[in-house]
Amino acid sequence: MAALAAVDVRVGADLKPMRAGAQAGERPRVVALVGAECTGKTALAAGLADALGGIWLPELLREFCVREARTPRPEEQAGLMREQIARDAAALARAAREGVGWLILDSTPLVTALYSAMLFGDRSLLAEAIDHQRNYAVTLLAAPDLPWEADGIQRDGPQVRARFHALLVATLTEHGIAHVAIEGQGDARLQAAVRAVCSGYTRDSR
Repeated sequence: MAALAAVDVRVGADLKPMRAGAQAGERPRVVALVGAECTGKTALAAGLADALGGIWLPELLREFCVREARTPRPEEQAGLMREQIARDAAALARAAREGVGWLILDSTPLVTALYSAMLFGDRSLLAEAIDHQRNYAVTLLAAPDLPWEADGIQRDGPQVRARFHALLVATLTEHGIAHVAIEGQGDARLQAAVRAVCSGYTRDSR
């Protein structure tokens, strides 16, 4: 509960309505975190889930890399994206079943599709991934303003991070997918994310 207390003081917002569980038959709201490597998505996902009283779905790519001790090959990208979509659906169903109002996603199929396009020249996954991204209540784009840190085989370097961020911004903008850039260090980064979700919640509630 410490994270919620900090958010209440610094944002000055009453999060009680937002922390309320989903009503019977109500679809939980989904917050999608996207961003390049080493942009703090996992910390934001955990912090938002704590602040909102929701659940969060860990990044599938990290799980894959730990399990296989390597990054996915070109021919594995489609299967990885399909699994992400299936896990999204299962987590959403779980949230609805348990009466949880918020589901926080640590990365989305769009990130997988864009990496497939950038690294392997395969754009075949993009159309489905873009359509899927439109289903989320809020898309938060983690900015590459944190110090870059090596993390074994999963991270490629600050130049790749900057290149992918630019591609992600261009794709979201081109396809009219509303998103909010999240910047800042430490607690300020979480506060920015909570403010963005509060704003989206208010607009959706009108």
